Amino acid sequence: MAIIKIKQIRSRIRCPKNQKRTLDALGLKKMNRVVEHEASPAILGMVEKVKHLVSVEK
Repeated sequence: MAIIKIKQIRSRIRCPKNQKRTLDALGLKKMNRVVEHEASPAILGMVEKVKHLVSVEK
């Protein structure tokens, strides 16, 4: 599978608790952090849930 880079670009303040948990599960704890994951359906589903908070590079 392809590797994607996920970067948190917006603050998690004032986000619902389930979105904060999703960011934690992706490994994003602070602004401007970048993590790499394989583009599996589970990861892509999590990214879709918080797409307004992150940017994705292929």
